Amino acid sequence: MPYYLGIDVGTGSARAGVFEATGRLLATQSQAIPTYRPEVDFAQQSSAKIWEAVTIAVREAMDAACVSGDDICGIGFDATCSLVVSDAAGGPVSISRGQESDQDIILWMDHRAISDAEDINAIGGRPLRHVGGAISPEMQLPKMRWLKRELPSTWLLAAHFWDLPDWLVHRATGGETRSLCSTVCKWTYLGHEGLTGEGWDDSFLCAIGLEDLSS
Repeated sequence: MPYYLGIDVGTGSARAGVFEATGRLLATQSQAIPTYRPEVDFAQQSSAKIWEAVTIAVREAMDAACVSGDDICGIGFDATCSLVVSDAAGGPVSISRGQESDQDIILWMDHRAISDAEDINAIGGRPLRHVGGAISPEMQLPKMRWLKRELPSTWLLAAHFWDLPDWLVHRATGGETRSLCSTVCKWTYLGHEGLTGEGWDDSFLCAIGLEDLSS
C-alpha cells in the first residue's frame, strides 16, 4: 500500500504525519523549533535546526506508523512565510546583527521591516494592486530591503532568498522550483503575467531600492 508524508513547519514546531492513500492519518509526531529574539520586533530561526526537527518528527511518525522509507510515495510541505537566506553553495547566511552563523531565517512575525513596508507602500507600484493595495512587513520584500540597508555584508553574501516552504522542498530534493502561490502572495510576482515572461515588475523593484533583483 502506498503511504504519504505531510510535513508542516509552524512557528514553534515541525509536525509530520503519515497517511494512507485514502487520506487516513496513521501517525503524527512533532518536534520543537527554537526562536531567537535578540531585539524588540526581531524573531530569527535556524534552517539547520528546522531541518533537524523535521527529520526527527518524520522518523518518529514513520516508526509509530510502522512504515519504511521505501513505502513513501509522496511528500508534501507546508510552512510559515519566513525568509531563508543562503550563499552560492547553499550554506546559511546570517540575518542577525550579531552575525550568529546559523541564524539564517527571518521569521514571518519579525517586524524589523515595518518602516520599509511603509516606504514601499508610499512609493506604490503596480504589484501592490494584487496584494490588497499594501504590502505587509511580514512579507519578503520589506525584509530584503532591510537586509540590504542594515546588513550589507549579508546582502553581498546572499545568493538565494527562499520562502521557507520552497527551501524545504529544495533541501529535500536539491531542486529550485518555487511555489507560484508563495511568489505571488509574498513576493509581488505577477503570476497572471508570468506566462509571457513579465511576472517580475523591474520598475517596481528599482523604485523600492531592490534593483539588484531586477532581471
